[in-house]
Amino acid sequence: MKVLFASFELVPFTKVGGLADVMGSLPKYLQSEDMEMAIFTPLIGSIDQNKYDIKELPNSQLKLKFGWAEYIFKLKMCKLPDTNINVFFIDNPKFFSCFNCVYPSGIDSWYEQERFITFSKAVIEYARLLNFKPDIIHCNDWHTAMIPVWMKTSYKNDEFFKNSKTVFSIHNLAYQGRYFPEILDFAGINKDEVFHLYGLEHYGSLIWMKGAISYADKIIAVSPNYAKEILTYEYGEGLDWILNVNKNKLCGILNGIDYKEYNPETDKHINYNYSVSNINNKEKCKQDILKDYWLDYKKDRPLIAIISRLVEQKGIDLLKAVENDLKNIDADIIVLGTGEKRYEDFFVWLSYNSKNIRARIEYRADICNKIYSGADMFLMPSRFEPCGLSQLIALKYGTIPIVRATGGLDDTVKAYPDENADGFKFYNYNAQEMLGCINYAINTYKNKTEWNKLIKNAMNADFSWIKSAKEYKEIYKSLLTT
Repeated sequence: MKVLFASFELVPFTKVGGLADVMGSLPKYLQSEDMEMAIFTPLIGSIDQNKYDIKELPNSQLKLKFGWAEYIFKLKMCKLPDTNINVFFIDNPKFFSCFNCVYPSGIDSWYEQERFITFSKAVIEYARLLNFKPDIIHCNDWHTAMIPVWMKTSYKNDEFFKNSKTVFSIHNLAYQGRYFPEILDFAGINKDEVFHLYGLEHYGSLIWMKGAISYADKIIAVSPNYAKEILTYEYGEGLDWILNVNKNKLCGILNGIDYKEYNPETDKHINYNYSVSNINNKEKCKQDILKDYWLDYKKDRPLIAIISRLVEQKGIDLLKAVENDLKNIDADIIVLGTGEKRYEDFFVWLSYNSKNIRARIEYRADICNKIYSGADMFLMPSRFEPCGLSQLIALKYGTIPIVRATGGLDDTVKAYPDENADGFKFYNYNAQEMLGCINYAINTYKNKTEWNKLIKNAMNADFSWIKSAKEYKEIYKSLLTT
């Protein structure tokens, strides 16, 4: 079986969100003698080509026409670290390598559409040039949603792809690729063929995500609960109707994490390693991270961490609603993240106007694991959460999640006081309910017997990719027989 992955971000080369982690990990656990894989991603300017030994493939120049213009692409390649899986980087200085970030802000929206369309079309044509005839083309989020549309239209009679099936993963339904239908001319797709109720049309606009939902052979949401939620008006982001039309193609598979990368027993990013059988060094990790955040260590005072994109989805409005209460709770709070300026400014203000809250408005991969290892609790009050990886990492480090019971958070955290509990949940998107849950966790923290039991349950939870990868394989195989 040949599987082609198309993703606009990929760990360890580029990362913005959980998509990068998934695409950097899932293929590793799919490796087997009966499966050949290729991963395609754009060559963003920030990628260190020397570090990863990325080389240009000879005779890889490709000319593709979009609209009235022709663009030239080149292909570079390396292995996904610690694997024998080929990663192919599509290189074009106008669309990809001119940027040092994956999704530059402030760019023209037509140009943004061009970036994703040209990448997706180049993926298809490079598969042909490399003679990599995929059984499965696995696309991710709206950046590559054009591929299932092309496969059922422009390429439906193409001999090379006649047996190819498309899988489309929804990592976040809120980002849909809505635009004017005129962009179809640039993409070379016949408007009359796709711009209708059961295609890409949505109240006069074009939505690429809707197109992928309609035309893909299989749709995968990144947790079972999220797969159910997006069928409802509350979580369907306006696409619940088309998802219900196609629900026979929809399933949910929980994301995993790579325990080779996230393991407090072997983690090289933290100064004091520990394990579930000996957690004494976790307190030293706490002292370590408090210094980084200019907070004093106080024995038996809990530390709550937030590592997040600072956007509305992540429940920051709930924190704003009870900011005075948070400034007076019996705990310290540390924050790491970037996002919308209004939320960044809010945390900066709190840092200067509270004794117990400190924020760093940046994303630092080298400090994330120090936070996971040093904090006692990890707060995720999300309005919605397709899967969430942070709570899975926190569990492995014995840092007890406090989450809103939505999407993957509800799938992965068992709420105290259940016998097998490893975290705390609140259910309504309500600031006072969240605050009550936080205070419940703080009071439970004072009972060391109960808290140590929570830590043990958390660190023993298994969210490795092994089980999820098996489910993906079964889906791929099922598509080959239809």
